Amino acid sequence: MIEITSVDSIVSEAPPREPRLDPYGRAYATGKRKNSIARVWIKPGAGRILVNGTPQEEYFKRAVLSMVIQQPFAATSRDSQYDVYCTVSGGGLSGQAGAVRHGISKALDAFEPDLRKLLKQVGFLTRNSRIVERKKYGHRKARRRFQFSKR
Repeated sequence: MIEITSVDSIVSEAPPREPRLDPYGRAYATGKRKNSIARVWIKPGAGRILVNGTPQEEYFKRAVLSMVIQQPFAATSRDSQYDVYCTVSGGGLSGQAGAVRHGISKALDAFEPDLRKLLKQVGFLTRNSRIVERKKYGHRKARRRFQFSKR
């Protein structure tokens, strides 16, 4: 029988996680938000972000969406250290920006496993599962009913 003195001794004995890289030296991750799915590759570079082949500033014209994408790098103090290439499909621009942020966070975790604790604390690794509620029969929308007519 194995005798365990404390959980800390088990955690400290665990081997450090290895980076998961492809043959080209990139880390890959999939990010999701609402109906959007982003496939994200990161590699060391000058900080360029390409979304569907276009620079991030042209694809996400609103400054708020560009800021959302930069959040994982700002939280980990990795500004302009990685080049990002991603393909996004589905949903609108806001959902796509959230999906890219989720994908970048997961790819950073795959590239540098030591960043996982920080990214987890900030909440970037958690998938935001809120989606649109489906329309029900007999209703005008998901919850809105038809107008009641007494006569």
